[in-house]
This record gives sequence, C-alpha cells and structure tokens, in this order.
Amino acid sequence: MPLSEHEQRLLEEMERNLYHNDADFVATVGNNRGKPNYTLIVIGILGAVLGVGVTVFGIILRQPGIGIVGFIIMFAGALVAIAPARGSGIPREPSADERASAPSRSGSRSGQTGFMDRINERWEKRQDGQDDRS
Repeated sequence: MPLSEHEQRLLEEMERNLYHNDADFVATVGNNRGKPNYTLIVIGILGAVLGVGVTVFGIILRQPGIGIVGFIIMFAGALVAIAPARGSGIPREPSADERASAPSRSGSRSGQTGFMDRINERWEKRQDGQDDRS
C-alpha cells in the first residue's frame, strides 16, 4: 500500500532530521561498503569444496568424526566467502549533501527533542482519534 502525501512528508522530515542530527552515524553506516575481497571469496569457496570432500570421505569411511570435521570446514569456508568486506578502518569522507546538512554540534539536541515531541503529540492524537493532517 503506497504512503499518503502526509506520510511521505513525515518520512522525508524524519530522514532530514536523521541526516541533520546524526550525520556521523549516517556517514559510517550509509553506503560504506567496500570492494569485495576476491581473495577471501576464492579461499572461502575452496574451503567449502574441501569441506564437502572431507564430509563425503567421512561418509564413505563410515566415520562420523571425519564427516563432522568436513561439515565444519565447509561451514567455515562458506562464512569466509560470504562475509562482508572489512573496511580499512578509515572512515569515508561525507558527501557534499551530508556536509551541507551536518549541523554544528551545539543545539542539535534541542532540535531533536522538538521533533520527538511533535511525533509523540501526533501519535497521541492518532491514538485518541484526532488525526493530525496539517
């Protein structure tokens, strides 16, 4: 179900306030995906294939211990292959939009408090049946 115009405006206001009040958080969490580490992907795939081989070998020999070790190797290889790329520890530079919307740290809490108060008032009005459509 699509959002109404009022809900879209509220969502956009919430996004602006998030960027405004938590620019550092947005800079570290948003779009901070590094390039995939193909070496780890290949090592993980090879580990998973090796684990499958060891598991099959354990089944052929009817040795559950070898099969369990093979499964652990296979699982570890899959985890290495699909693990997200680890950053170099250097935070990325915020974009021009993020820098423009980033406030000075003085007074950012008061803006957040006012926003949360408005949201709480709207919620209470909605719960009381007095839908606020302004």
